[in-house]
Amino acid sequence: MPHSMTAFSRQTHEANWGSLQLELRSVNQRYLEPHFRLPDALRDLEPHFREAMRQRLSRGKVECFLRFDPAENDAAPGINAGQLSALTHALEQVRAQLPQAPMPNALELLAHPGVMATQRLDLDSVKAAGLELFDAALKDLETGRAREGERLAELIRERLNGIREQVAIVREHLPTILERQRTQLLERLESAKTELDPQRLEAEMVMLAHKADVAEELDRLETHVTEVERQLKQKGPIGRRLDFLMQELNREANTLSSKAIVADTTRCAVELKVLIEQMREQIQNLE
Repeated sequence: MPHSMTAFSRQTHEANWGSLQLELRSVNQRYLEPHFRLPDALRDLEPHFREAMRQRLSRGKVECFLRFDPAENDAAPGINAGQLSALTHALEQVRAQLPQAPMPNALELLAHPGVMATQRLDLDSVKAAGLELFDAALKDLETGRAREGERLAELIRERLNGIREQVAIVREHLPTILERQRTQLLERLESAKTELDPQRLEAEMVMLAHKADVAEELDRLETHVTEVERQLKQKGPIGRRLDFLMQELNREANTLSSKAIVADTTRCAVELKVLIEQMREQIQNLE
């Protein structure tokens, strides 16, 4: 199943330490081009994100945005009793040695490092949740890219059927086209009152028939159409192969147009170019 390079995913996670929100945005790009915007406290998750993305995506510009909102701590501040006791004992020793030395007040004691017991944020838990969140977002992004890719494949198949129809029209009318070309040439020669040389006329007819023979171009068009359909059934990235096939299809359509002498062939060649260009635009979004 072909995958598009365009998709979006948003995942959230809430816990007692706060909440995480992760977004992945993907658009078409020739190569895989990841961009990350992470909180400073979680910056070391980027290598893990980058490697997971490299293993599961081949092409596309992918933007990753991670937001971390830590929970507010409403609990009353605690006191580290051991640290306070050690500090008090030290102050008593100072008082014994220097009775005149000023002693700190209660607020100054609380401001001493280590006296206030603070809750330390468990960043390991946050990072583990971030990895799980990224994995879920990446899976969701892949699902979206596959869903969009299938829609694009259907649009491409519709254009392939249109190319087959145009090829069939040219094949069906080819004898009539050649005869019409012969008649037009004879009329031009007659109107110019040119003396007809049978041998010269026959040589002109052979040259004209060779120029107007587009059977080879029609065969190659059908071959390329079959190959495009085969690629649409392949697993893995197919965008670059399909882009090359669009160039080949366009080459044959241009040759058909250059050989066109009557309006029927010209009209079909123009329609072929339109269909090929429509496919090429859709293929630009395929991985």
